[in-house]
Amino acid sequence: MAMRYLGIQRATLHGWPNTYSFTKAMGEMLLGHLKESLQLVIICPTIITSTCKEPFPGWIEGVKTVDSFFLAYGKGISNVFLGDPNTNVDLIPGDMVVNSILAAIVAHGSIESSQEFIYHISSSKRNPLKLVNVPIFLLHYFTKNPWIDKDGNIIKVKEITTFNSMDSFRTYISRYYWPLLKVYS
Repeated sequence: MAMRYLGIQRATLHGWPNTYSFTKAMGEMLLGHLKESLQLVIICPTIITSTCKEPFPGWIEGVKTVDSFFLAYGKGISNVFLGDPNTNVDLIPGDMVVNSILAAIVAHGSIESSQEFIYHISSSKRNPLKLVNVPIFLLHYFTKNPWIDKDGNIIKVKEITTFNSMDSFRTYISRYYWPLLKVYS
């Protein structure tokens, strides 16, 4: 825990909201400093999800970021969701990120320049997704396409319980789970 707080303290000292933004910026600055006369193109995608079309819809390799939540819900492990329902969730399919990288290579590959270019790849401007809709879409998807466990049983998902504040989440945990944890500890 001490290292976590030290990282947060260092990030805020230099004007960054969290360690992720801080270390990402440090990496970009280091690249900018070390590139000498080379052209630098940085691609910054938002939350990368499975593919939309290529190599086929839904393809993903490994479970990262938001995928772990989606899979936990589909497998019946978790049915709680915490977040501001009015927030835009900026998800971008992996194949769109790859296509953006290829487009940047074509656009800048033949230009001799020491300039830096940073592209933010996102979807919320053209196709916004509100957080309030995510549980609805997940329920719909996993009802039509249920997860099959290792024994061949279909996992039926329940409606997701959503919380828009940590206080409401803590109240729920203390009411339904904390008593069980006390009994079994």
